[in-house]
Amino acid sequence: MTLFGAEESNSGAATFVQSELFARTFREGMGLVEETANYLDGEGRTASKALPRDAALSYAGASMRLTTLLMQIASWLLVLRAVREGEMALTEASDQKYRLDASTEWRSDFHSEGLPEALVALMEATHQLYERISRLDADLFSAGESRMRESDAAGQQRALLRAFGKTR
Repeated sequence: MTLFGAEESNSGAATFVQSELFARTFREGMGLVEETANYLDGEGRTASKALPRDAALSYAGASMRLTTLLMQIASWLLVLRAVREGEMALTEASDQKYRLDASTEWRSDFHSEGLPEALVALMEATHQLYERISRLDADLFSAGESRMRESDAAGQQRALLRAFGKTR
């Protein structure tokens, strides 16, 4: 299902994917993915082996949440880059399967106690980027859906008023 109801609804997202803001966000996101991968494969692996059992379990859970969020970020960025490069239509990229899950609440049970500072810093940076991208996703792709709902409701209201003899 496409979230956009009309061609003008695509203009904000189309402008964004061509912008310097998108290019910077893309570089930041992919840089964070690379930085995290390097940490988890190197220094983080060494640090996790030195942790007490409880902290090691927290480390494992935190690193899984971290990689999950980063994969969602990377996927979103790569889809929009495909639009930017003409490899994917914006209407296809607006499909719900490419949207971020706004209900992700990974911080509610995140405890940094006992975890390496570098991992905590990566988690904070990832959370901030995820929140920013989540807002962008909502702004870019929910606007058309909202306008469609408003226009559908307004159309139904006008039909009801006409049906009962009151014109608007």
